Amino acid sequence: MRSIHLDLLGTETRFIDTGKYCSRVISGRGQGEHLFLMHGGGGHAETYSRNLVALSKACQPHAFDYIWHGMSSKPVYSNAGPTEKGHWLSQFTDQLLNLMDHMGIEKAAVEGESLGGWIALDMAINHPDRTSKLILNTAWGMHLDPSKVHEGASDLKALRETSVNALMNPTRELLRKRLDWLMPLGGVTDELVELRLALWQDEETRNALLEYYERLFADNIGEFYFNEEQIRTIRCPTLVLWTDKNPIHGTDAADRLEEIIPGSTKHVMKGCAHWPQWERPEEHDTVVCDFMRS
Repeated sequence: MRSIHLDLLGTETRFIDTGKYCSRVISGRGQGEHLFLMHGGGGHAETYSRNLVALSKACQPHAFDYIWHGMSSKPVYSNAGPTEKGHWLSQFTDQLLNLMDHMGIEKAAVEGESLGGWIALDMAINHPDRTSKLILNTAWGMHLDPSKVHEGASDLKALRETSVNALMNPTRELLRKRLDWLMPLGGVTDELVELRLALWQDEETRNALLEYYERLFADNIGEFYFNEEQIRTIRCPTLVLWTDKNPIHGTDAADRLEEIIPGSTKHVMKGCAHWPQWERPEEHDTVVCDFMRS
């Protein structure tokens, strides 16, 4: 029986305080190119606990808690508008860039799952000099051609309801329901529920995440999305890593991303939903290691 603790044997967990942000980071002991693994909204570094050791065979992987998430710092949210510099979503990117600067990393590969996909896109589009490779793992935060890509509004409504309910009343039952949204085909363990419970019961984290979800589902959230014209400017090697049961964007989104990102490649994981790196870690790691070595 696998556990998060056993999966992380051979990794290092540390708090890195740059003076601007304090980030909890879990790093593998690999060599070569750095790869930052970015979780989804409401998540934490252990999203990639099943992957760090295996990925260390091909690179130096780092998973971290975002600001307002897990055990990282909780700065004030920016109220800048979507077209203004330093808006709240770009604060996630600023955390990553600040962390890279502190670690002495000039350029790195990025993998973003869900919300992490927006950060990864922001890196590739607006900070190409700091981004060596891009992996879009069931990414969120894009305006794709609606004649070619369908977005499930009912699935987003379910995400909001399960997230806010679990934050307002963090019980094992409600947290399992929230995690089941990520993995409706199975995969949620008692240990994962206990970890999320421990993190979401912290008052500072809970309040920060409640504001996160309020902003995430605000009427103007679409104004922060990247459009196809912006996505077409990506020039770094790109892997579109998708699933056939992703609850927000189906495989038509993966097809479209492969079509509009020059030179990109695509891999669709069968029988997975919104946490493929956890649901099928061996397949995920094989595909990502091959990409990192290419």
